[in-house]
Amino acid sequence: MAYLLHQLLTNSARRYPDNVAVSARNRNIAYQDLDKISNQLAGALRANGIGRGNRVGFYLNKSIESIVAIFGILKAGAVYVPLDPGAPVKRVAYIIGNCAMKGLVTNGKKWTALQPALPEPSSLCCLVLADGNPAGDALLPGAVVKWGDLSQLPPDPPQPPFPIEDDLAYILYTSGSTGEPKGVMISNRASLTFVDWASETFNVGSCDRLSSHAPLHFDLSIFDIFASVNAGASVILVPEELSVFPRDLARWIEQQQITVWYSVPSILTGMVLYGELSRFGFERLRTILFAGEIFPAKYLRQLISFIPRAEYYNLYGPTETNVCTYYKVDQIAPDAVDALPIGKACNNTEVFAVNDQLQIVADGEVGELWVRGPSLMNGYWGLAERTSRALVPFGFNPALGNQMVYRTGDLVKKEPDGNYLFLGRRDNQIKSRGYRIELGEIETALYSHPALAEVAVIAVPDDEIGNIIKAVVVTRQDMQLTAADLDRFCSERIPKYMLPGVIEFRTALPKTSTGKTDKTLLLREHLATTNKTEKKVSVT
Repeated sequence: MAYLLHQLLTNSARRYPDNVAVSARNRNIAYQDLDKISNQLAGALRANGIGRGNRVGFYLNKSIESIVAIFGILKAGAVYVPLDPGAPVKRVAYIIGNCAMKGLVTNGKKWTALQPALPEPSSLCCLVLADGNPAGDALLPGAVVKWGDLSQLPPDPPQPPFPIEDDLAYILYTSGSTGEPKGVMISNRASLTFVDWASETFNVGSCDRLSSHAPLHFDLSIFDIFASVNAGASVILVPEELSVFPRDLARWIEQQQITVWYSVPSILTGMVLYGELSRFGFERLRTILFAGEIFPAKYLRQLISFIPRAEYYNLYGPTETNVCTYYKVDQIAPDAVDALPIGKACNNTEVFAVNDQLQIVADGEVGELWVRGPSLMNGYWGLAERTSRALVPFGFNPALGNQMVYRTGDLVKKEPDGNYLFLGRRDNQIKSRGYRIELGEIETALYSHPALAEVAVIAVPDDEIGNIIKAVVVTRQDMQLTAADLDRFCSERIPKYMLPGVIEFRTALPKTSTGKTDKTLLLREHLATTNKTEKKVSVT
């Protein structure tokens, strides 16, 4: 049994030493070798003053070296902080300074670009260069370790002290409402609660081959990495460039004999629309997991028709809880357009809906989803006030003691069958002409149009009516559509006050580094561009 995340690797290296642990771009590393080199990295970090509770980042493209970094940092007793390799250097430098990192694993090119943006004085005291490049003339912290030198270090695991299960394992930085990223602190115990549940629920075994599509700074990656290592399975890192080529991605899944796939729905939608899935057999693909956004029913229905042998699961949960509910998809009715349920609570987790009067609502009533259990975050790094608003005492049953619950900000209701339906975000609820409107409801209506491939609805601030609703849409190939067509279509499905006031057609929607539609960028582009050609629909 593992109490700390790095013990998953130690255990599997003992049971399955020759199994492929990680595969990336035709490179493989076996469990015994991953265990050894991560021990050596941990020893190098320890030798240079890094230990229990210190934050160590890695700033690398997804690779075998980045997985080594994760386990090496954990084995040193430190907290790993994945940095988005595609993020602006100022954002990366902010995170390094914000959590006072003592160590960083990167390469010479990235360090050279990053170093001028770091705050002075920098907290960094140890730099590990994964490519061995001395970073040219860039200033270096006190200790520099080259990757090639790790092989000269003892292969034995570091000696105590080690963290305990309630100590932090990693910090994932997500977007913050203030414009600066916020760090979500996750303990070993919280992560293992999820990993143990997922490994058992999806029956992950040593013969499985799990895809790793999500970036390592995105919480979907926790399943990919740790559920596979827990089972002695192989995690196959998806080349980043394949996401924009759905047919190549589909072929890659087939060639790599992936058995368990996990991604945001938009990646799967792209493969349905453009991946020519009928050309592939996907004989070994047994489980398809998706999370992070709504999966339009019409595309999920098509995906199931292409890959009928697989089991499908809709997973729900913010970074602060990892996955807290799940729903197994048995079938999609031919006329279904509504979003899937987010399902029921995972094992060892409790969820319930609470109204504005802080009362647990009855089944069928709308409330904010609250989560209780050991999978919750410890809080937001350096943001005590924000943490106290998100994590609140559980006061509904004094007999259970002073436990904390997480307020998700998501509006839900429980159906008679016990499954929860996601209705939208509290902060996605807008006012226009005095009406309260959930933008997700408008997106669902638009997605039910057979000619639309992608949809994003944003609220544009307006002095006269509060907000103008803008829809940005992408049509399917060879299908013609006008704004007037969509206006008539939506008027049959949603109230007049919810109709988009502006409809813009694009060839593609911008995506964040985690594969989600970048609505923040859409709004920023709209506000910055006054001469953009767009079709406007009367909202009188």
